[in-house]
Amino acid sequence: MAALTKNDIKITRTESSKISSIDFNNLAFGQVFSDHMLICDYKNGKWHTPEIVPYSPITLDPSAKIFHYGQSIFEGMKAYKDDKEDVFMFRPMDNVRRLNVSAKRLSIPELPEAYFMEGLKALLEVEKDWIPTAEGSSLYIRPFIFASGKGFHASPADEYKFIICAAPSGAYFSGKVNVLIEETYSRSANGGVGFAKAGGNYAGQFYPTQLAKAKGYQQVIWTDDTTHEFIEEAGAMNVFIRINDTLLTSPVSDRILDGITRKSILQLAEAEGLKTDVRKVKVSELVEASRNGSLKEMFGAGTAAVISPISGFGFRGEDFIIPEQDASFASKLKNRIVAIQTNKVEDPFGWRVKL
Repeated sequence: MAALTKNDIKITRTESSKISSIDFNNLAFGQVFSDHMLICDYKNGKWHTPEIVPYSPITLDPSAKIFHYGQSIFEGMKAYKDDKEDVFMFRPMDNVRRLNVSAKRLSIPELPEAYFMEGLKALLEVEKDWIPTAEGSSLYIRPFIFASGKGFHASPADEYKFIICAAPSGAYFSGKVNVLIEETYSRSANGGVGFAKAGGNYAGQFYPTQLAKAKGYQQVIWTDDTTHEFIEEAGAMNVFIRINDTLLTSPVSDRILDGITRKSILQLAEAEGLKTDVRKVKVSELVEASRNGSLKEMFGAGTAAVISPISGFGFRGEDFIIPEQDASFASKLKNRIVAIQTNKVEDPFGWRVKL
């Protein structure tokens, strides 16, 4: 059904909404879920028509291949309301395209773009009242696909589920974070799946991050897998470094996610007249910049936090403090992106999509 529209999607509404019990002014990130979800099955060699059903647990056979071989991918995105109650998404086509890049790498059948976009629009229309309007909040949206087909044979599954769930959420991080540059463990490797939003990428990060937290840090800065000389990502986010008045970030590769917020920051910085440089950055360059005072800022960038400032980093037993900036690039860029997302300013880039 290549010409799928919202009208083709069956909607079964919940008999009892829980929205009245939610404190929308005091939301944690990703802990409260809306009343409905979209679900779509891949069976007999094709994706079937999506439908919207009440949010509920799903039942899987113990031999479902997701449990054994990890075929699981996801996206993260947000919906916003402006002061007129209009609903907006931010660069949603980038999400569906990246989902299919991930699907191809993990031998998951690619999802027709209309199933994603029309399904998402239909779900947001049903869940419109769940979009919070408090400063810094949004409706976080999690589309994901996993292998539901059965069997212990080490091969791609023959059945999959595509689901979209939504969670009204407050800020992902509050304040700045202190990070540890990792030299033992690697997030990903050449020829691997680091560029894909595969669930296993994140599972593999948890243990090194726990070790860093035990040392008093909140997150890890990942370095390349072979030499650990080059900075790659910050936790689950892309990383930016400002040396003097130049904003640096690593080029995307097999190992580094092509972040939508990352792309937005680069495009916006150029439009704002800020100098950018996409190139490899050595850990030694970062350390030297900190020592000589040319390191002005460092921050992570991703959908959940938008921009998360870094207050300092640890490296080989030494801590380096990043000084506060009166007019930081991080705050300027974050404020500009959020203003575009929430329809407070014009969007010259065509990023904002109205429901």
